[in-house]
Amino acid sequence: MSDGTTLLTFFVLAVFVGFEVVSKVSSVLHTPLMSGANAIHGVILVGAIIVTGHTDSGLGLALGLLAVVLATVNMVGGFVVTDRMLAMFGRGRPQKRDDA
Repeated sequence: MSDGTTLLTFFVLAVFVGFEVVSKVSSVLHTPLMSGANAIHGVILVGAIIVTGHTDSGLGLALGLLAVVLATVNMVGGFVVTDRMLAMFGRGRPQKRDDA
């Protein structure tokens, strides 16, 4: 297998496994599990940066950049959701409201 084919195979397998894992979790548990997911996305982000920096093929670079963008979006979104969840349960902190 060439370097690009190997990277594409790993990418497709990671997408499939990630989808299967997330789809099997009840939607009620998504918010409490977000902090753990943030840690996983951080590891994925570091791996994506390493792959992007060490690849020689255009396909590897494209997949690495895609992985960096998607992991960053997931991680930032996870922190936003976690912050809102903690604000709901915090004492003495005013809750954020969008009345606009």
